[in-house]
Amino acid sequence: MFIQKLLKGIYITKKYVLCKVQGILYYNLKNLQGGTIMIKSLSDRVELNNGTKIPGLGLGVFQIPEDQTAEVVKNGIINGYRLIDTAAIYGNEKGTGIGIKEGLKATGLKREDLFITSKVWNNHLTYDETIAAFNESLAKLDLDYLDLYLIHWPGQDAFEESWKALETLYAEGKIKAIGVSNFEIHHLEKLKIFAKVVPVINQIELHPKLAQKELREYAANMDMKIQAWSPLMQGQLLKNEVILDIAKKHNKSAAQVILRWDIQQDILLNVKSVHTDRMISNASVFDFELDDEDMDRINMLNEDLRVGPNPDEFDF
Repeated sequence: MFIQKLLKGIYITKKYVLCKVQGILYYNLKNLQGGTIMIKSLSDRVELNNGTKIPGLGLGVFQIPEDQTAEVVKNGIINGYRLIDTAAIYGNEKGTGIGIKEGLKATGLKREDLFITSKVWNNHLTYDETIAAFNESLAKLDLDYLDLYLIHWPGQDAFEESWKALETLYAEGKIKAIGVSNFEIHHLEKLKIFAKVVPVINQIELHPKLAQKELREYAANMDMKIQAWSPLMQGQLLKNEVILDIAKKHNKSAAQVILRWDIQQDILLNVKSVHTDRMISNASVFDFELDDEDMDRINMLNEDLRVGPNPDEFDF
């Protein structure tokens, strides 16, 4: 069980109290620290369930060629991004590492000013293979530690050994926080059976056409943050008439409206762009607010429509 039992019938994480009555867990979702966690700037961080703080809006490098990644990452850091998200399967961890060093040099920042995420391609890996995969990623990135390391996909029962390896790496201080990606509720339920550490994040495909409301509610109950990948639906939402109408109302771009929709729901974000002007534009989402009508109109766009693989069908 990955929630520590402190008293009979009472379970607690860092921020939420869970009460067990007649065998059923009831969740007190009131943040014990009070107030909203909505980020107000690109530099703002959100506290995860283990006390680690993650920037709310980050730069992803999915599908960026290795030989372009260093320049993209460097420019991202120069322009204020402090979260860089990569993965072993992206094939650009080396370029990401070079870009980190160049970005730090150009800005005078220190390694601890950044938050670096990578993911293990856990294709039915054993415990030892997962440890080896982590060490390989760390070597390519040329870093001493990772801020966050994720199980990339649940696959068909492909994550137990890998999760246990991540727990070891976390206990050894080589990773500041551990989490999962693309996990459905039933995957998380299975993880509970053997996990000793609650994941800090579930990184999932999430955008107005795939709102993931039930999964988001489940994660909130477990004090687990949701982080969106492909928040713009790989660009497919940028010409949506509803989004464009709201963008015109606020004198903003379609992308800025969509990202603001996420931010106002406390959804963490990774956004990819190889163009510096778009990086800057994607971060210019803190000088306006969507009203209730705007939010309702965007919420009505949900169709449970994916552009990426279905986690229940994907097995590497």
